Amino acid sequence: MTGATVSPCCVTTMPSSQADRIVFDLDDTLYLERDFAFSGFEAVGDHIRDQHGVGGFAATCRMLFDGPHRATIFDEALRRHHLSLPIAELVAIYRDHSPHIALCADAARYVLRGGFGLITDGPERTQRAKIAALGLAQFCDQIIPTGQWGQGFGKPHPRAYLAIADAAGGRRCVYVADNAAKDFVTPNRMGWLTVQILRPGRVHDGSAPDAAHAAQAVITSLDQLDNVLSAG
Repeated sequence: MTGATVSPCCVTTMPSSQADRIVFDLDDTLYLERDFAFSGFEAVGDHIRDQHGVGGFAATCRMLFDGPHRATIFDEALRRHHLSLPIAELVAIYRDHSPHIALCADAARYVLRGGFGLITDGPERTQRAKIAALGLAQFCDQIIPTGQWGQGFGKPHPRAYLAIADAAGGRRCVYVADNAAKDFVTPNRMGWLTVQILRPGRVHDGSAPDAAHAAQAVITSLDQLDNVLSAG
């Protein structure tokens, strides 16, 4: 697993910028989403081994992750292991496990400044478990898992962005995220600065469906973000 952890001790939390309200996405922005997937596969594999006496399930899922079966990994892994189990049961274990994940090294350096916002899609319980595992609460003063509002409020719905803007106190808002299919179209319309981070090993290819969905700047590391903010 790649990445870094941030220790709460010996950390002085300071505002990231007096001029900008910097807001991050979570998955494939601050850590690699594949690390959560592999952690979840281990949890499911442990369950299958303990309850059904079958080993190697997590390894099969990892092998399938970068292939054509990604959207139906559990179905295919069950078929290969000659098992008949409810998919919903495996998905629940995957989503509810306590993840073993870590911030990417550049993210660990950047978030030490503190005072950030966070907008993330996905089931609320799952996303909050990720946030806790990464220790982000101490560095983010506004955390919005859109799943807390139920279906229909995930990005690009404006509700989360409006909540950030309302609390920004007139500062320029900046959204740093990875998925141009949904992350940038709304903040672009709202006049935010949008920055796409394209990490090696990311889940999504990052392509924008049209110009309205594209970020205004593209980086590969948060070490490049300050230069974008200065230029923008």
